[in-house]
Amino acid sequence: MEPIMYRKEGRILFTLLSTVALFIFYALYVYNRDVKGNPEILNDLHFWGKTFIIMVPVGVVFMILMHIVYAILKKIITNQEMETRTDEMDKLIELKALRGSHWIFSIGFMLAMGSQALRMETWVMFAVLIGSGLLSSLAEGIIQIYLYRKGV
Repeated sequence: MEPIMYRKEGRILFTLLSTVALFIFYALYVYNRDVKGNPEILNDLHFWGKTFIIMVPVGVVFMILMHIVYAILKKIITNQEMETRTDEMDKLIELKALRGSHWIFSIGFMLAMGSQALRMETWVMFAVLIGSGLLSSLAEGIIQIYLYRKGV
């Protein structure tokens, strides 16, 4: 018998794919706009500050829009409403996934600071921070799917 997808796994998978798509498109946009003809800008703190400050609200708005799109698509395809209630198992899974995500980002943060302690270029620190943020976000979703499948 084929395993049934848990009611929240589809939303988690959609969020994972949206996160990867956002990261790829934003990275390509920044690269083509700022870095392509001017690689020395990678060591400019103003560039990194501006890139992070713009990335946060763009990411938030994009993810809100993606959740709206997911809800509409789910309603059209399955004729089901989005599941909004959470039980104790959902909360426990979210908590465990958040803990794992926190550890991954914390390790990434320490690696980023270590790159500066080793006198590496400034861009290395920011690349490690961005990478650890992306990895921690992906890990949170993967851990949630794993725990829904395995059980807590």
